[in-house]
Amino acid sequence: MNLEGAEAALALAPIAFAAGFIQGLTGFGSALVSIPLATFFVPLPFALAVFAVVDFANGLRLGLENPRNAVLGDIARMVPLMVVGIVTGTTLLVNLPRNASLVALGTFVLGYAIYSLSRRGPPAAVSRNWAFLAGFCGGLSGTLFGAGGPPYAIYLSHRSLTKEKFRATMTLTTIFSIGLRLVAFAVTGLLAQDGVWLAAAAAIPAGLLAVYIASRVFRVISREMVMRAVGILLLASGASLIVRGLG
Repeated sequence: MNLEGAEAALALAPIAFAAGFIQGLTGFGSALVSIPLATFFVPLPFALAVFAVVDFANGLRLGLENPRNAVLGDIARMVPLMVVGIVTGTTLLVNLPRNASLVALGTFVLGYAIYSLSRRGPPAAVSRNWAFLAGFCGGLSGTLFGAGGPPYAIYLSHRSLTKEKFRATMTLTTIFSIGLRLVAFAVTGLLAQDGVWLAAAAAIPAGLLAVYIASRVFRVISREMVMRAVGILLLASGASLIVRGLG
């Protein structure tokens, strides 16, 4: 079912709220919720364009909250390779058929869900050199699937950061990633699709409200509890996208 105009805007606003709440709690993960759900109502390229705008607005709201908690060294290592990943992903995005993109998105989401649900105990620390690979993979997957956060999060989760430093670093990394992605989408014409800005205008207030509420909840709830609930949702979303793509 592909909706258009005002119908698309109304359908995507509740999804933006759910995704914004997740982003407000963890600093990432919004696209892992928004893109799979949005593709039930609109084409994948349309969903990627709309939620790139929405996630950038949410990221700015979170980034201004307490930027001093961010670990700038890790961000500086990820950003250069992030650019390479975005260029590579943009080239693939405009050439991939729709069904193949859905299967790829579903596989990606399903794989991350299995990883997040199966992990036990604190992760082992890794070298900061892994930031370069995380940057490339995040730029690539963010452009292809609208979900650049998992590679960054997997790397940062091995850096022994407090939840405040983790969220702040993830947020600033996301701002860089989505900002570069928006430039790529503008160059390739994805932001010029009919109805993109109308849908984004309707979804942004819902996302910002969710971020505000989540920021207050963040003080009293653990990130681990939230990510386990998200993992269960992603498991179902990823499986359903694979079925749709193959069908």
